[in-house]
Amino acid sequence: MAEDDLAALQASVRSLLDEHARVEQELADPAVHASPGRARALTRRYAELDRVARVWARLRALDEDLAAGRELAEDPDFAEEYAQLCAQAETERPALVDELRELLVPRDPDDGRDALLEIRAGEGGEESALFAGDLARMYTRWAAARGWVAEILDENRSELGGVKEMTLALKSSSGGVYGLTKFEGGVHRVQRVPVTESQGRIHTSAVGVLVFPEADAPEEVELSDADLRIDVFRSSGPGGQSVNTTDSAVRVTHLPTGITASCQNEKSQLQNKEAALRMLRARILAARAEEAAAAESAQRRSQVRTVDRSERIRTYNFPENRVTDHRTGYKAHNLDQVLDGRLDEVIASLTAAERAERLEGIG
Repeated sequence: MAEDDLAALQASVRSLLDEHARVEQELADPAVHASPGRARALTRRYAELDRVARVWARLRALDEDLAAGRELAEDPDFAEEYAQLCAQAETERPALVDELRELLVPRDPDDGRDALLEIRAGEGGEESALFAGDLARMYTRWAAARGWVAEILDENRSELGGVKEMTLALKSSSGGVYGLTKFEGGVHRVQRVPVTESQGRIHTSAVGVLVFPEADAPEEVELSDADLRIDVFRSSGPGGQSVNTTDSAVRVTHLPTGITASCQNEKSQLQNKEAALRMLRARILAARAEEAAAAESAQRRSQVRTVDRSERIRTYNFPENRVTDHRTGYKAHNLDQVLDGRLDEVIASLTAAERAERLEGIG
């Protein structure tokens, strides 16, 4: 890469390098860490910017080494060393340029956050609930394999032990959970012989998954008591039977937006309220981001709000042990492994497609 090419890149990089310096200075201020949410958001942003700074610094170092080598190359004693340096630069530079170009592509600012997954049984009755349970286990095992923490915030089980509804929180100390799990939002279709089928016929059922970025801290999405309506009710178990003799389940409605969240998983009304507020903040955060970038939020809009077989993102075919992602065309005959939590290859096909689309968008 010529020096003028570096100068052209620097025009795009300069603002990010300036931001990197500002964020680094803010993180050095003890007052910032009095707000956990603010500190975490800055730390996440610093990690993103630091990658740009490191790649750019390595490119500049290569240029400086080559410039110094050219001056010495006239001396026969240094000619061989200069040739080796040129060979190294020829190998390393293209990879660095590609990495920098990708880092300069605008990203979803929520990618570095933790995530909440809502899994809902849809068409297919009990069979759908059983497969929703399979998906919940798949995400839990995937999280464990990646070193994430999985926490069930709320769940409603079916009579056969399936999942009617479940809210699963996935967290990581290193961030980046939402950037991977966001691809799971949509309708998941399963084709198999249900345990409830006596004739051995293959049935098709659907399960809906919604994915929300989680707020870094409560203060990030302030909820005034005046804007909330709190309703309490009795928790119910499979078949609608009461599992509590007290009204411990909680539903919270955000009056300005009409967004609601409910939780009945805990025996304590206070614990259910806190979990419901956590879900409510995530939904409000997602709604704000979607509203602010409606024209560019095709990924969020693709998360199907109604569970319908006709709008699907992935099919799980048990007779063929096949998983197919309909957005990228990814297909593999390792369904048993995918359901065991080995989702990385499927997700990799989606991140690659997203990356290619963003690179194409900047020409």
